[in-house]
Amino acid sequence: MAHVSAPPAPDNGGDSDRISVELSSRRTGMSFQRTRMSADRTLMSVMRTSLSLISFGFTIYQFFKSMQTERLGTTTMAPRNFGIALLLLGIAMILCGIIFHVLFMRGLRDTRNDMAREGLIHAQSKFPGSYTLVVALLVLMLGLAAIFSVWFRVGPFE
Repeated sequence: MAHVSAPPAPDNGGDSDRISVELSSRRTGMSFQRTRMSADRTLMSVMRTSLSLISFGFTIYQFFKSMQTERLGTTTMAPRNFGIALLLLGIAMILCGIIFHVLFMRGLRDTRNDMAREGLIHAQSKFPGSYTLVVALLVLMLGLAAIFSVWFRVGPFE
């Protein structure tokens, strides 16, 4: 039977402490990336909900508008007002989501930079911008165009 020997023990724990600190530093650095991705996923879920509200509000407005033009419905303003309310709610939601995302990412970036200056993490990789934020801004612009079109009865969606 072969005898297996254990690796030599580090002297006075110096190497072990250095390795432990290095591994901890790398785990902390990776946790910043995971937190950043989590913030992007949160913004994506806000975008999904606000886009649903915007599209549902616009659809309600268009449906009842087409019924009125075909003389199938009455000329009440309730469907238009409900559509506008959903559009405004969707716009407010995406706007709040964007503001929260920007503030959270700024705080996360500042904390990461502070920890890098103190030597607690390496921060070798660049902290990238958020493509999700760019898409959220596009959704906001789409919502603003839709509300402008419905409110003033002009524009590309009329």
